[in-house]
Amino acid sequence: MNNYIRQPQQIERNSFDIISRLIVESRPDYHFVDADQEAVIKRVIHTTADFDWLDILYFSPDVLRLIRDGILRGCTLYTDTTMVLSGINKARLAQYGSECRCYVSDPRTIQMAKAQQITRSMAAVDLALQEPGEKIFVFGNAPTALFRLMEHPVTPIAVVGVPVGFVGAEESKNALINSGLNCLAAKGRKGGSNIAAAIINAILYRMPEVRHE
Repeated sequence: MNNYIRQPQQIERNSFDIISRLIVESRPDYHFVDADQEAVIKRVIHTTADFDWLDILYFSPDVLRLIRDGILRGCTLYTDTTMVLSGINKARLAQYGSECRCYVSDPRTIQMAKAQQITRSMAAVDLALQEPGEKIFVFGNAPTALFRLMEHPVTPIAVVGVPVGFVGAEESKNALINSGLNCLAAKGRKGGSNIAAAIINAILYRMPEVRHE
């Protein structure tokens, strides 16, 4: 009972070693596009224990570099849920001069949603777009937020669109992939707030390595 790993860094290292080994064993012909995408996909697998992510995560061209450069310039990340906000490493984000916000429970959002008869996630997007500065949108739960963003004639740095579910989730992500926006998107129904946070954290954790490559 007492013979188990207690050190969190060691647990994570062992987990990633196991993930790498299982990919080699089960998918010997699988090749990651590059080290950036490998870091993101493996962290999502680490978060979910689901190897389907080898095939269902879509990356638009150069999107990881665009997100990284935006964070280095001091942009703002806007999330669709407090769960995504909670999961992102905000201390690491602040090291690069960026921050993360979620307006889904903001009194202004609640008022806008009630007045317009729309979801709070949609109103939160409208509120975020009123603010100045460069933006990255990170959606893990609300297809309506993703649809709402694409209704506006705006071009954020990038969109992480991985809403989970059965009503509008797959459709919203397909629309994002075909929108021309810089994006990461989950094909199909899978996704979630934990996935959205894991994607951003993977980018943040790899940034020191990229600077020295």
